[in-house]
Parts: sequence; structure tokens; C-alpha cells
Amino acid sequence: MSEGLKQKRVAVLMGGLSREREISLKTGKAIAEALMRKGYQVLSIDVGRDIAEVLIRERIECAFVALHGRGGEDGSLQGMLELMGIPYTGSGVLASALAMDKVMTKKVFLCEGIPTPPFEVVRGCDVGKREGVVLSLSPPVVVKPSREGSTIGITVVRTAEELPAALETAKVYDDEILIEAFIKGKEVTVAVLDELPLPIIEIAPKSGFYDYRSKYTKGETEYILPARLSREKYLLSQELALKAYRALGCSGCVRVDLMVDEEGNPYVIDVNTMPGMTETSLVPKAASFAGISFDDLAERILLGASLKLGLRRDNEG
Repeated sequence: MSEGLKQKRVAVLMGGLSREREISLKTGKAIAEALMRKGYQVLSIDVGRDIAEVLIRERIECAFVALHGRGGEDGSLQGMLELMGIPYTGSGVLASALAMDKVMTKKVFLCEGIPTPPFEVVRGCDVGKREGVVLSLSPPVVVKPSREGSTIGITVVRTAEELPAALETAKVYDDEILIEAFIKGKEVTVAVLDELPLPIIEIAPKSGFYDYRSKYTKGETEYILPARLSREKYLLSQELALKAYRALGCSGCVRVDLMVDEEGNPYVIDVNTMPGMTETSLVPKAASFAGISFDDLAERILLGASLKLGLRRDNEG
């Protein structure tokens, strides 16, 4: 299959219009270089509003989606590729949209019996009203916009007095705000590659919270591989990550983030359908520990490219 794909024009779609644009450009560059080393005909495309015209003009036959955030990771680009009949990597329209929306993700977890921290939802239009927002959850809580990644707009609220400012921050990024009970313990992440959970990484930020600075500033976070969990809780965390992957209908490679409380109980926090893919990102770290090189990982993801909705190209059907 790889030899046939090497004869086709493959686009690595990166950049885009979201707030995670710069991270996406780094991801896309690393992937494109890896695929070229593997012998693929790769064209790197910085995605703009003219992306459909660019794909047609460049006669693209397969797309590696390396976009983070809205407009690339939320199902919108995936829907366009389905209509154009261009096979693409990663999750399909529905799974991408669900995973991007943290509130909908939580609702799916509740229906599927996947442990996740208690939560409630606040509308941005209610923030700042005279009567204020009254929560049933007591601090500490985590306040986050429902549809952003890279911990953008997120705040840990430890006292009731801190809540209004946190809500105002989240409101800047989304009109739907998720308030989630804060789980004290270890943060871990499980990459799932084609339904195979990879070794678990423990994330230990020096600041005590894995925010944007901790995530993207060198030396601010320690990554422990494999995570320091008992064998029972380690296997349970991998099982829950796979269950979340399947519950949302994901495909390809995703990263599932969990919190493990002080009693060792894991809670699924988030599912990222297009995780960072630079050579120092978490998924490649886990893959390397499992014996999968970065170039092999990129190729393996590419070989899983497909159309998910069964739409045929042109007049094939």
C-alpha cells in the first residue's frame, strides 16, 4: 500500500486560522520532512480560506491533516475533504467535532460510563450580569472555554473570588464555558494509535499546572515515561483511553488526557484528535518508547488515510 501511495500527491495541511496556528506549522513541518525521508511526494500547504481551490489546483490525492484547533480539528475541514473525495488522516467529521467540543465530549463520557470529573456549563452571555454566576461546584475548579486547545483560556480557580475573572477570560474564547471539578493528583496522557494504547506519559509541570507556558516553554515540565502508576491503574488508564477513543468514534492517532487522583483513580479529561507531532511532542515520545520511530509513526498515520462517510469521488458510484 505504501508503494502505491508514494506515487500520489500528498498534502500536509498545516497552519490554518486558529489560535494554535504556530504550533500547527511546527507539527506540519516535522511531518512533511518525515514523509519526504520516507520517499513520499509531499506538498506542504498553509491552510487558508482558499484551501479547496489550492487542493484542486495542486491535484492533491491524499491529505495528512496537521491542523490544531478550530477550522482544522473540529470536523469542518474533514467535511470538505469528504465532499472532495480526498482521503485524509485522523478522525472523521463527527468524532472531530465531538472531541473539539469539551462539553459534548463530557456528555458522551457520561452516557458511556467513562469516569470524568463533575462539571457544569455556563453561557458566556450570562457572565458579567449583575446577579453573577452561581455554581453548584465548589472551588477548586477548572474553568475553560469549551472549544479551544493547548490550554488556551484555561484557569484553575481556588477561591470563589477568583471565579469572575476566570469566566471573563474563558468568555473571550468561547460563548460556552466548561467548569470542571479540579482533580488533585497526577496528570497523564495516553496516545492511542489505530486502537492500540501506547505507553503512558506522566506530565509533571514545575508550576503545578500544565498551562500554555508549561506546555511550550522548554524546561518548564518534566515528562516521566512510563508514568508512575501501579500496574492495575496503568492498565485501567489505557483501557479508559481506548474506551474514550471508541466512544467518540475516533480513528488514526489521538491523545487522551487523564487525571489520576491521590487514591489512584483515573478520570478522562480530554481527547485530542490531532495531537502535536513535532519530534519532541508527547505522542512521538510514547511511540519512540514503544519502538516506533518518528518517521515510521508519520508513515503509519498516513497509511491510515481514508474517507469515512462512504462518499465516492466524481462519478465512481
